Amino acid sequence: MTITTDQPRHAAELRAAARHIARRHFLTLTGAAAALAFAVDLPGAGVASAAELDARRIDDDPFTLGVASGDPLPGSVVLWTRLAPVPYQPDGGLPPERVTVDWELAHDERFTRIARRGTATAHPEFHHTVHVEIDQLDADRVYYYRFRTGTWISGTGRTRTAPSATGETGSLTFAAVSCQAYADGYYTPYRHLAEDDVDLVFHLGDYLYEYPVNSVGGYRNYTDRTLPALFNRETTTLEDYRLRYALFKTDPDLRAAHAAHPFVVTWDDHETENNYAAGTPENSVPPEEFLLRRAAAYRAYWENQPLRGPQRPTGSDMRLYRRLHWGRLAQFDVLDTRQYRSNQAYGDGSQIPGPEVDDPERTMTGATQERWLLDGWRDSTARWNVVPQQVTFSQRKFDLTSPSRVSMDAWDGYRASRRRVLDGAKAAGIENLMVLTGDVHVGYGFDIKDDFDDPASATLGTEIVATSIASGRDGIAKPANWDTYTRANPHLRFYDGRRGYVTVALGERQARADFKTVPYVTRPGAPVTTAASFVTEAGAPGLTQA
Repeated sequence: MTITTDQPRHAAELRAAARHIARRHFLTLTGAAAALAFAVDLPGAGVASAAELDARRIDDDPFTLGVASGDPLPGSVVLWTRLAPVPYQPDGGLPPERVTVDWELAHDERFTRIARRGTATAHPEFHHTVHVEIDQLDADRVYYYRFRTGTWISGTGRTRTAPSATGETGSLTFAAVSCQAYADGYYTPYRHLAEDDVDLVFHLGDYLYEYPVNSVGGYRNYTDRTLPALFNRETTTLEDYRLRYALFKTDPDLRAAHAAHPFVVTWDDHETENNYAAGTPENSVPPEEFLLRRAAAYRAYWENQPLRGPQRPTGSDMRLYRRLHWGRLAQFDVLDTRQYRSNQAYGDGSQIPGPEVDDPERTMTGATQERWLLDGWRDSTARWNVVPQQVTFSQRKFDLTSPSRVSMDAWDGYRASRRRVLDGAKAAGIENLMVLTGDVHVGYGFDIKDDFDDPASATLGTEIVATSIASGRDGIAKPANWDTYTRANPHLRFYDGRRGYVTVALGERQARADFKTVPYVTRPGAPVTTAASFVTEAGAPGLTQA
């Protein structure tokens, strides 16, 4: 594919914005926020300054990006939509005026029994996105929702609340997904997930990719449409990131999955830039320039996801790690392994590990998040403690030789950090630990060992790695390195290189993981099959084939 970009213009914009704020002041949250406002002309006084648009003047359907819900609590859900009659325009086809949006939450799909209704405002400063947090709902209940503005009514979404903290919860089924590079193929796995019977969906990162998308949609090879040239550049500015979310969210299969199930989202690197680490970019650019880019990426992420107010970013900082409960059955500790990590050791990539990976001063999560995780485990009374996060947690050797190369971007590059986490799980008496992972565009099932170099050591938990939705294009069941990886890593119980997703059914006695795959994504319509199923028994961690 031929790719052209206009990066020099965008780099100049970033540099100009960064120069507007003195460097010392920029490297604070308020400085980054001020520079971001300068770069995109956001009003400093907040969202009350815009005039109001008469919604009856909206001539085209504004709900082109669908609806979504997320982060279910026992008595609360958050609903999301964005008004964009012309989603591929920077302004979405709306003037810089606020719009009144009505919402309804019902007990039935036909909206004959309304549970709650209300009004929200779509502010232009937030790109006419809407986040509605509805409280005082019944626990453990399915609801249906929709939005209305002017003469337009959105599609219907289905959501649910979590069980109460003290209520009996017999089972829970969730899906885990990751890595949806638009240019690599169709989102067919989402079409199947929309029809699957799950309670919620965890997105483990790489919801967005910063890379250019050409006029035919890359490997989608469109013949019935031509994408605008504004997508054919790497995302660096707030306008770029907002437009890229618009492109991804116009995919009908992604919209169907969001409408069918509540999502719990966390990011990885590509929502901002490949393999960045905290304030360190992949490429050599001034730190203030990268933090401005990060602030733009974080703002666009919050705007376009069903996230609550506490996750709303301030400048280049966003508190994304958080804890959810599903009655007494499960505690979910959602991690952020990008924003606070130490820079990758030995120049990143695949390297033979040296002393730096065991340096106790280096961290994957940052000290505050690590302490929050371990304290949460200490206080947990849940049957299952599940950790949705981004990069491979278990040891993954790439070679049969010793020493072997491992990934410096994964937890293998932060072994001291991993050791502290595992020691914390043991100290807290966590018997049923499950780590959920994305990032690597393949499906894995690992036994988490106390000592990965000793197959006879205790198994402390399981790691379920969800393959990509589209990233990596059409995969195969056994990639070229399949034999090497399975021999070099005896704790690796499953490895499949196709696209798809994974579902996990949690019960009091066991958890069951079903790895679901499609044979291709570079053309639409692929069927879905279950490649393999594994169970892990409560109190006896380790994967066995079902």
